[in-house]
Amino acid sequence: MPKKMGRPPSNNPKNLRIDIRLTEKELKMLDEYCREKDVSRPQGLRDGIKALRKQ
Repeated sequence: MPKKMGRPPSNNPKNLRIDIRLTEKELKMLDEYCREKDVSRPQGLRDGIKALRKQ
């Protein structure tokens, strides 16, 4: 049987989605963070969620 093509399954899949509304100021803050850290918006949001645990 031939090997399957594509990416291997993840041990921690990101399969849950949320939809949020932001103000222009909040979006600018997120985009600024993402530019500084060179990360995507979703990763910037995940970073922010993780930061909540550190408080």
